[in-house]
Amino acid sequence: MSIRVTLGDWETQRKDAQAVRYEVFVEEQKVPLDMEWDEMDARCVHAVACDAEGQAVGTGRLLPDGHVGRMAVRQPARGKGIGALMLEALVEAARKRGDREVMLNAQTQAEPFYERNGFRREGEVFMEAGIPHIHMRRALT
Repeated sequence: MSIRVTLGDWETQRKDAQAVRYEVFVEEQKVPLDMEWDEMDARCVHAVACDAEGQAVGTGRLLPDGHVGRMAVRQPARGKGIGALMLEALVEAARKRGDREVMLNAQTQAEPFYERNGFRREGEVFMEAGIPHIHMRRALT
């Protein structure tokens, strides 16, 4: 599978990022719509992964404070390394702007994925949008 990951601001990535996030978070995981969109989107670096046909299959964002969030891959495209490609692009963007670390709140079922990509668990499980999460961190030094 040929995948291209692009980074950009909300204006350039919005159409594709919103489509993937709506499908994964709102439709599949039943996250309330009012919790999915926030004022931070306009301030983030957004990654969008597209397949060979140019169809958006994944997205994620990097917040100004170094948090990675809203990582999502459409169901048919999962298990093909797309999440890792997007995550690495966001981590590299953080590194380039001088961040010393990146953090995220992972759904507990995704914890092994983030561990394989250099993140370490911190603290206890907590609930967010009715889904169990764990805080994770990766040093960039």
